[in-house]
Amino acid sequence: MSSNPPDDPAKDGPTPGQARNLFGHKGGAQPWEPPVDEASADQGPTPEPKDTSSAPYPRDAQYTPRPQPESSPILGEVDDEGELTKLHPNYKLMMRVGALFGGLAILIAALIADAGLSDQAGTPFGLITIPALIVAAIVGFRLPISRYNARGYQISRDRLRVVRGIWWHSDTIVPFGRVQHIDVDQGPLERALGIATMTLHTAGSHNASVRLPGLGHELAVEMREEIRAHIKRESM
Repeated sequence: MSSNPPDDPAKDGPTPGQARNLFGHKGGAQPWEPPVDEASADQGPTPEPKDTSSAPYPRDAQYTPRPQPESSPILGEVDDEGELTKLHPNYKLMMRVGALFGGLAILIAALIADAGLSDQAGTPFGLITIPALIVAAIVGFRLPISRYNARGYQISRDRLRVVRGIWWHSDTIVPFGRVQHIDVDQGPLERALGIATMTLHTAGSHNASVRLPGLGHELAVEMREEIRAHIKRESM
């Protein structure tokens, strides 16, 4: 009686387990990956440690605050009741020169009128000239001092206040946010005295140009640059 030899698995082809390996492991791995233990597969995949080095908002992030502008010696606080900053002393001399020319014109006109009345009406000479001389002295000497004392300004980090006038008092505040451009001008006499006039051109029709004369030239340039820097910071 012949006995059948035992089946050779290699001859009969791959077993079901081997055949499954051709299409992936039971755990879902690819054919070229090693098989996964079923006990460990039932527990689920091992969680990978989270890499927080590239997180958009790290827990211990340090944020640098926005840098504050450096304090400037020419900038202060605008106080309507505070003391005004006086203009350059040479501006008083410039005003006095202009007033002397005005007083001289008054005196010349009085001399001509006095001479005509003396010839035509026989009035004594000096009837007009003497009062005109007093007026010319007041206009040429006293009035410039009063006008100089009535002028001043205050400048802060965001606005400029300009005060002027004796009989017609004017108190103007210009926010830097409205300033479009700034001019620093010097006439021949201003250049000789080392002073300048700063003009702020603003948006709008009312007080579209605000003049601040009687500044030292270096101070006027420094104030202009400070205002420009403020406008540049606010536009960023």
